[in-house]
Amino acid sequence: MTTTMTKPPADAAPEPSRRGRRRSKAARAGGTLHAGPIAYIILALFTIGSLFPLVWSAIAASRDNQRLAQTPPPFWFGGNLFDKLEIAWKDANLGEAFLNTTIVAGISSLTIVFLSTIAGFAFAKLRFRGRNALMLIVIGTMMVPPQLSIIPLYQLVAKLDWSDQLQAVILPSLVNAFGVFFMRQYLLQALPDEVIEAARVDGASSWRVVWHVVFPAARPAMAVLGMLMFVQSWNDFLWPFLVLTQNGSPTVQVALAGLGRGYTPDQSLIMAGALLGTLPLLLVFAIFGKQIVGGIMQGAVKG
Repeated sequence: MTTTMTKPPADAAPEPSRRGRRRSKAARAGGTLHAGPIAYIILALFTIGSLFPLVWSAIAASRDNQRLAQTPPPFWFGGNLFDKLEIAWKDANLGEAFLNTTIVAGISSLTIVFLSTIAGFAFAKLRFRGRNALMLIVIGTMMVPPQLSIIPLYQLVAKLDWSDQLQAVILPSLVNAFGVFFMRQYLLQALPDEVIEAARVDGASSWRVVWHVVFPAARPAMAVLGMLMFVQSWNDFLWPFLVLTQNGSPTVQVALAGLGRGYTPDQSLIMAGALLGTLPLLLVFAIFGKQIVGGIMQGAVKG
C-alpha cells in the first residue's frame, strides 16, 4: 500500500501560525490586542521625553547658579530643593497668586464651557437665517492675533477703573471662539436630530432641551474643553501682566515674573517657582484625567 504526498503549490499563501490566528480572531471578536516590545519601547521614549522638562526643572531648582553654569550641567538632584521651593513660595507670595489664578481660571473655564455649549448647539442643530455667515465670522475671529485687541481693551479697562483687579482678567476671557467651534463640531455627530425632535414632541421648551438633552450628550466634550480652557487661563501671561501688579492681585504667572530678579538672576529660584506653578495643573490632571479620557472614549463610541 503506497501513500502519495501532495505538495502545496509554490504560490500558495503560508498558513498563519496558531498565535496569529488567535490574534486575528480576538481582533474580529472585539478582544484586547497585546502590544509588542517595540510599542512599549516607543511609549517609554515618549514618556521620558515628556517628563524630562519637569524633572530638569526640579534638578535645576535643587542646585545653585554656579553649578548650573558648569559644563556638563547637573543631571541629578542637589540638596537645596525644598529650601528653594520655600524661598520661591514666600518671595513670590504664591499662596495669594494661586487663589487668584484659581478664581480666574475657574470662572473663565466654566463660563466658556456653558456659553460654548449653548452656542455650539445653536450652530449645529437650530435653523435660522444667517447661521453659516455667523459661524464664518466666529471662525474668522480665531485668525485675528490677540495682540491687536490689547490697546482698545486696556483703554476700556482704564475707563472702568479696573486696573489691578481680577475682573479685568476674567471678563475678556468669558467667551472663546475655539470653544464654540469645538462644541459645534462635537454636537453635529454626537447629538442625533431624532432625540431633539422627540423632546419637542413631548412638549419640551428650548431651555429644557438644552438642560436635559444637550448637556448630557455634550458632557465628554465639555470636560475636555473645560480642561483645555483651565490650562490656557492658568498659563496666560501677557494680558494679566499688563493689567495686574505683583503687589496687588497677581496671578501665578505675574507673580513668577518678578521672581529671582537681580543683577544676576537666580536661575535655580526661577526654576523652583516654575515648578510650583506647574504642580497644580499636574494635580488637576491626576485627579480628573481618567474621567476626561473616559469621556473622550465614550463620546467617540457614541459618535
